[in-house]
Amino acid sequence: MNNKYWYKDMVFYQIWPRSFKDGNGDGMGDLYGVYEKLDYIQSLGCDGIWFSPLYPSPGVDCGYDISDYLDIAEEFGGMEAFEKVLDGAHKRGMKVIMDLVVNHTSTEHEWFKKSRQRIEPYTDYYIWRPAKPNGKLPNNWDSLFEGKAWQWDDVRKEYYMHLFAIEQADLNMDNPLVREEVKKVLKFWLDKGVDGFREDVITFISKKEGLPDDYIMPASKGFNYFNHGPHLHEYLEEFKRDVFSKYDCMTLAEAPMVTPKKALQYIDESNEPVLDMMIQFASQEADCFFSDYSHLPFSLRKLKRAYTLWQTGLEGKAWNMLYIENHDHPRIVSRYGSDAYRAESAKMLAVSYLFLKGTPFVYQGQEIGMTNWYPKDPSLYEDVQTIWQYEHVATNKSDEKRLQRLWFGSRDSARTPVQWSDEKHAGFTTAEPWFHVNENYKEVNVARQEKEEDSVLNFYRKAIQLRKQLSCVRDGIYQEYNKYSSKLFTYSMTDDKQRILVVCSFSDKNENWKVPSGFDLSQAELILNNYKDTDTTQLKPYETRVYLMK
Repeated sequence: MNNKYWYKDMVFYQIWPRSFKDGNGDGMGDLYGVYEKLDYIQSLGCDGIWFSPLYPSPGVDCGYDISDYLDIAEEFGGMEAFEKVLDGAHKRGMKVIMDLVVNHTSTEHEWFKKSRQRIEPYTDYYIWRPAKPNGKLPNNWDSLFEGKAWQWDDVRKEYYMHLFAIEQADLNMDNPLVREEVKKVLKFWLDKGVDGFREDVITFISKKEGLPDDYIMPASKGFNYFNHGPHLHEYLEEFKRDVFSKYDCMTLAEAPMVTPKKALQYIDESNEPVLDMMIQFASQEADCFFSDYSHLPFSLRKLKRAYTLWQTGLEGKAWNMLYIENHDHPRIVSRYGSDAYRAESAKMLAVSYLFLKGTPFVYQGQEIGMTNWYPKDPSLYEDVQTIWQYEHVATNKSDEKRLQRLWFGSRDSARTPVQWSDEKHAGFTTAEPWFHVNENYKEVNVARQEKEEDSVLNFYRKAIQLRKQLSCVRDGIYQEYNKYSSKLFTYSMTDDKQRILVVCSFSDKNENWKVPSGFDLSQAELILNNYKDTDTTQLKPYETRVYLMK
């Protein structure tokens, strides 16, 4: 691929390293395990890998608290193992993108250690403020993980800002020296051969001048003052001009609460975009409000609105990033599908997004229909955000209700080890695993699904292969049908060569279905389905079909 839009023809696989595969028998997922499984990833039809952080880290936020940007953690195999994986991926024609986490660093980073001691030039690398009179916090902003957004430091005798965990101190991106450090990091990995970056909460890196109190937001105070801040576009433009424009690479930005209109300010291809794609959160909010912990009944209409808004909003202007799972949300089968109809709903959910226009990402374990984890003891959770939620939020509810909040909302459900086989510890490791394995691993695992022709795994392979063969998915126009249905999601993709009709039932019951006007199924080929018998007037629970019009 020699065009600058090579990512538009790809399907990426996200690896959350700790839980993917242990290759050296110490209980922790690592790059030796990734190297073992490169052919497996390629067999899915995935031709790109996104690695969640591999850098040295104390592990407070599972690697998103980085203590050294220019190395690979020893627990994952170090730089030598990474270079072997990078080379192995490239030899297979696969791209590799890294996680770029520059809104904050670990408080164990050398920059922070020197900043708290006021050692130049690091004094202003972070956002420090003195206490207000009477010892009050510098402002009323909230952390998204733990309490308020400020932590007192006894060494410097000031507060530092942390929008996430207490041990994740926010960098002061307004300091040009910090931006130069970021550019050094980018160049280091691009020179090593990395093909791009997923940029973690990159829309938070510019804070409103003066850091004013927030009297607008009832919760998550400060959000409007640090999301899409005053200099964000300017700093992204600087990174693009000074680094990215000199490499054949792609950039994917995580952007909480972004709308298509806002996204176009960054990714509009007709206007010198500073980024290639943005990760929207709207498709993850069909069963909650703002946070996975504010659980609501699943609303298909809300999900469809999100899909349609992004498909139509970016049409002809910019490119969508498509996903239904990642490391930050519980498993989608347990949320939008059904544990009782696990295989059927996993296949349907795959179809619901894989035939939309954009670049799809598949999260590890998604391709076998892994489900949520339901521990009986809240102390078994590991995630810093989950622990805070249990200890400090909804404490007036019963123990049972508080535990259910974690079942519905915790990211740890997506972080249990990948279930490779029905052997001990799901074949993830020969040692004691770093984290708990989901109890359903004997039924839900890769080895078993490799042998079953109609497994979720083989369905993903077929769906991805079909997607790549259909020009109307890559280049076509999206249209939605049954707009007001709360059970059915029906859409078509049409270009000048092909037209497909995609049908997805989000119901656990049989549902009556009427073929949309303009489609004649006698002139169509059923190219993908998850039930052997199909009825043109009715859909079975979680049934999905893809028709190619002749």
